[in-house]
Amino acid sequence: MSEPILLEAKFRSSLERKVAKQLDGEGIEYDFEGHWVHYTVPARKAKYLPDFPIRKTTIILETKGRFGGTFRGADGAQERQKLILLKEQHPEYDIRIVFERAANKIYKGSKTTYAKWADDHGFKWSDKGVVPPEWIAEIKAQQRTTRKSK
Repeated sequence: MSEPILLEAKFRSSLERKVAKQLDGEGIEYDFEGHWVHYTVPARKAKYLPDFPIRKTTIILETKGRFGGTFRGADGAQERQKLILLKEQHPEYDIRIVFERAANKIYKGSKTTYAKWADDHGFKWSDKGVVPPEWIAEIKAQQRTTRKSK
């Protein structure tokens, strides 16, 4: 029977090497970087600057020319996640998306379009950069109601 092969650990610092030497000297068994320990990174505080918060209503219109890939230093997935979190954490707002082209895919090779993503996540949306006439009528009605109640 052959002797087990001993591998020398690759320490990243002199401090790690020093501690290992101390443990070895005391006959303490250990593994250096022997296994992963999983943890969840806690949420960070963030803030959001809506494109068009409509006065005297709870409606926010977000315009999205690009909603996939990377744009303006932001990742499309992060942008989509931000909207989901906002919708979950602020149900008092009615966030609606005005897409430039709702038929675009959220990323190359995806079957999911911007429109399907919005439907799947419960967002009202419009296409071709146009706020639909029914939204306009709804906004005007809410603003009239707010004015009357004051």
